Amino acid sequence: MNITIIAVGKVKEKYIASGIKEYRKRLGPYCRLNIVEVPDQRAPENLSRRRLEEVKNREGRDILKHVKPGNHIIALDIGGRQASSEDMAGYIERLVTGGSSSIIFVIGGSNGLSEGVLERVDMKLSFSAMTFPHQLMRLVLIEQIYRWFKINRGEPYHK
Repeated sequence: MNITIIAVGKVKEKYIASGIKEYRKRLGPYCRLNIVEVPDQRAPENLSRRRLEEVKNREGRDILKHVKPGNHIIALDIGGRQASSEDMAGYIERLVTGGSSSIIFVIGGSNGLSEGVLERVDMKLSFSAMTFPHQLMRLVLIEQIYRWFKINRGEPYHK
């Protein structure tokens, strides 16, 4: 199983990078995890709606450069479907048994994802109605991917 996380921006905080490193190590026996970082487009707070869409579109084009036909794409989106860890474990298991060997998760930047990206995805997933920093979401996503594999294999997960 190949899992790719395409994320806008770089992780700057050491504590987040450390957590990501730990879960990448834990995921080793379950899948090949690849993290692709695309440039974070600078966007001042007072941008017009049109200019903000242009920024998101540039990020979106950079994201879509890493997507190939046949990839199953799940975007983290506040307006997406909310699911329990068990539900997502089942979803991933159905993808695998259905022949999907490559899953891409997309995490947008602080301004969200472009419409072009959202139109291309197979699923929009929301971890909460709350807003989280996109760098922290990368760590939360990787932890959940690990949890989904543990659930699917019936292995204990120490809380």
